[in-house]
Amino acid sequence: MLLTISTTADQATDLGFLLHKHPDKAQSFGQSFGTAHVFYPDADAGRCTAALLLDVDPVKLVRTRGKGTPDFSLGQYVNDRPYAASSLLASAMANVFRTAMRGKCALRPELAESAIPLEIVLPALPCRGGPGQAERFFAPLGWDVSAVPVPLDPEFAEWGDSRYVTLTLTGRMRLADALNQLYVLLPVLDDAKHYWMAPDEVDKLIRAGEGWLGTHPDRAAITRRYLANRRALVRAALGRLADAEDAPEEALDPVEVEEEPARTENGAAGANGAAGAAAADEAPASLSERRVQAVVQALHDEDARRVIDMGCGSGKLLARLARDDFFAEIAGTDVSYRALEGAARRLRLDKPRHRPDKRVLDVFQSALTYADDRFRGYEAAVLMEVVEHIDPPRLRAMEQVVFGHAQPRVVVVTTPNAEHNVRYEGLAPGAMRHPDHRFEWTRAEFRAWADGVAAAHGYRVRHVPVGDDDPEVGAPTQMGVFVR
Repeated sequence: MLLTISTTADQATDLGFLLHKHPDKAQSFGQSFGTAHVFYPDADAGRCTAALLLDVDPVKLVRTRGKGTPDFSLGQYVNDRPYAASSLLASAMANVFRTAMRGKCALRPELAESAIPLEIVLPALPCRGGPGQAERFFAPLGWDVSAVPVPLDPEFAEWGDSRYVTLTLTGRMRLADALNQLYVLLPVLDDAKHYWMAPDEVDKLIRAGEGWLGTHPDRAAITRRYLANRRALVRAALGRLADAEDAPEEALDPVEVEEEPARTENGAAGANGAAGAAAADEAPASLSERRVQAVVQALHDEDARRVIDMGCGSGKLLARLARDDFFAEIAGTDVSYRALEGAARRLRLDKPRHRPDKRVLDVFQSALTYADDRFRGYEAAVLMEVVEHIDPPRLRAMEQVVFGHAQPRVVVVTTPNAEHNVRYEGLAPGAMRHPDHRFEWTRAEFRAWADGVAAAHGYRVRHVPVGDDDPEVGAPTQMGVFVR
């Protein structure tokens, strides 16, 4: 099976720096199911093409397949795996282009961060759903998509087309983003994987999908196919994507799914979600939604009508506050300009004559670790799923900015409860819920931090669980309401 990546960027042979593979060398890399070869059919300053050729060993392939994998009995003798791009090619990419997929290039760091013209060709790609499916999954990412069906036999047109397409993607993209998109979408289009689905597949999906999967209009379908319709894993992955909506450096649209893991009758996490079946007539609110509700309720309880959302992300909380006549003034700030663009669109701030609510003063870019006079003058500040994105050595600076410089009468802070992570089947032991989290506190750690901050700055704090309060590990989200 073959994958080619071409660019016509200035000094096109710099593609070799990005892939960490020299254009003048042909290299081979052993895989558990065969050998991957990397070489450059074209390499000059105007155009450079890198090729990944995967030579599958049928004997090794059989040894890597279990009885639970698709078409096991016949698949030992007749299958398309040596010839058609699928999860085998995705696995080879992850092994051969590992550093490139992370976007690392010490010799050309500025190039690694830049969008460059790319053309990616897969001559034989299994595509369940036909060419339209390839268009559906790749076009929203900014690619021009050509998916040409491969006929069953060119000599017998009446036989029709096969399930394979020749896929060509053209566009401007960071190479790391392009590789990660291929890593996820190749097995998704094939809708079959050659290996056992383990819980760490959720971590792989979240890592490879960072920055694009959460905003994809078909993220739910992509997640289901990637995780082979394993219900518990799919629920965990979609929950983590929804949770990422509140990250200060993400601009994600809401995903209405239940973030909390299903439970068995004894209260422990269950793989089948049987406990949720009893409530099938009325689906529960997602944890993301319940978190917003808890924050809004805390602001009502403290009669705080002028609010700044510090780390507002794409503006989900701001939009909710704007719909509530209780609030008199609303503003938001975030370190990510991309997130603020999403918030402005959501609040229609880019269309002044059509703004639904003049109480939304502004959304502006700023960092919570630096004093900014625009933070002052509000009755309340909200840091919803923000503190865990701050490097621990910089927490003290954030505390001084929020509690010492801005000094709102009320501060509402929410953050994940690390103890609850064991209830997420798709979360590997010791892993955090989002790749950008710098830490996740236990209940005792959060209480100690909150009590210390309150004492140092003249506040009192009460602690509120958000989500189902598990008797053993607590609620999935913990909230502190500080009152000066």
